[in-house]
Amino acid sequence: MKQTIVAISITLVSVMLVCGIGGISQVFAEKRQVPIYSVDRQDNYIAISFDAAWGADKTRSIMDVCDKYNVKATFFLVGFWIDKYPEMVAEIHSRGFEIGTHSSTHPQMSKLSEEKCKAELVDSCKKIVDITGEPVKLFRPPFGDYNNRLLTTAGNLGLYTIQWSVDSLDWKGLSAREIAERVQKAQSGDIILCHNNSDHIVEALPLIFEAMKLKNLQFCTIGDLIYKDNYEIDSTGKQHLSNSTGNMNVA
Repeated sequence: MKQTIVAISITLVSVMLVCGIGGISQVFAEKRQVPIYSVDRQDNYIAISFDAAWGADKTRSIMDVCDKYNVKATFFLVGFWIDKYPEMVAEIHSRGFEIGTHSSTHPQMSKLSEEKCKAELVDSCKKIVDITGEPVKLFRPPFGDYNNRLLTTAGNLGLYTIQWSVDSLDWKGLSAREIAERVQKAQSGDIILCHNNSDHIVEALPLIFEAMKLKNLQFCTIGDLIYKDNYEIDSTGKQHLSNSTGNMNVA
């Protein structure tokens, strides 16, 4: 016990010597920021998203199935994917799907400086705007990796950082039924993660959409699912709207 107390005291003294009294207050006062994983709402709306970094063979088929079921999804695009498939970016936009940035080069952004984080976001957003003419409001970190520096940088650029609460694991080569079984646990306010070029995602989507219909769940874009103002994000990443019933009309 005495050794533990001594060790803690030495650590505190070391921090004080390096940071000063004001610095130590800042170290212990800094609160860990959390992106949006899901949304607290009771109106049975959910969102499905597709990360696009490699390949585009299945993207048009994904949109076809979504159109058949009247589902508007959100696509998170990496900058080098945009460079390779600009016509697909234009089609995603023209068909009424939402587009967010997934960075410019798909790095582990928590290891980047603020300047490099900003460059990743600004460069990728510019590529999207140049094709669609629409401002970008959503950002998904590559690998789901983030820290306070990244979230603050994204926020200063007007971007909402989005994670997910339901992971399809479609990239692991799961069968269509296995993907659908993972997604069927979705509840109101959940954000589903898929990928645009995974092996069986096209076959899985009808199963997912039919299962959600049986649960009386409806799809909207992430931009329509989340709250833009007067909200808080709890430690689990659930976004709560202050002084609200959590209901929203979706066009």
